[in-house]
Amino acid sequence: MELIALHTFRTVVEEGGILAASRKLNTVQSNVTSRIRRLEEELGAELFFRKGRGLELAPSGRVLLDYARRMLLLERQTSAAVKQVGESAGELRIGAMETFAALHLPKALKAVRATHPRVDLRVVTDTSAALAERVLAHKLDCAFIAGPVVHPALQFELLVIEELVQICAIGANPVVQPLILFREGCAYRARALAWQRAMGHAVADAMEFGTLEGILGCVSVGLGWTLMPRRVVEQSPHAADLVIETLPDDIAQVPTGMIYLRDAPPMNVLNTLAEAVAAAARPKN
Repeated sequence: MELIALHTFRTVVEEGGILAASRKLNTVQSNVTSRIRRLEEELGAELFFRKGRGLELAPSGRVLLDYARRMLLLERQTSAAVKQVGESAGELRIGAMETFAALHLPKALKAVRATHPRVDLRVVTDTSAALAERVLAHKLDCAFIAGPVVHPALQFELLVIEELVQICAIGANPVVQPLILFREGCAYRARALAWQRAMGHAVADAMEFGTLEGILGCVSVGLGWTLMPRRVVEQSPHAADLVIETLPDDIAQVPTGMIYLRDAPPMNVLNTLAEAVAAAARPKN
């Protein structure tokens, strides 16, 4: 079973069809089709149901997808691990919450680049839930998310305790304003909704934004209130327009750290990254 065939199969699934996969792989459709056909012949099983011009994973295809992702991850990590013997090389795919990326990643990535100058760093931001799913699907090597995290396939390494605070515009009354949130899957969102219920706010509505700057900007002009890490607020250009309120520990204290697959081969660069993040997050004396 060739790795290129598994890579092609995974790409067809993730891109939703032969045409999209061929574009992603920068090849012609006939190459993609022939690789899938040879894979089906080798396995003696139909991997897709053909429905008009579309494809739907067959039961055998769903089983293969899980193994293909694991095999391709192992191949990539093996290559990276071998390259790291005597030379810092390879690729590291990192996920992070947007607030975490803004606070802690810049200095940490600089430290990683200094120690592993030939490592190719790839960074994406998303909600904690979405990032965990990407790690489980072998699409990320690690991710920085809000915990606690309890999953049999994931290792969670605590790096920092973030303090959430309530913020609103100067002169605004959060009790009669809507909550402004990140989209579903954000760990801070769940705590903000719990705090909203606990305080019995008169307005139960919520507004959703996809960016940190969008949320802080709207709060700063009095459109609503939110919960945000204290350090994010204090470093924001909107800080002078915001009122910060301290919260009870059960809402405010958020364990935050790095997740990765428990059975993944060790990568030195992951240790460097975790240590750099912890160092960047330490309070300055």
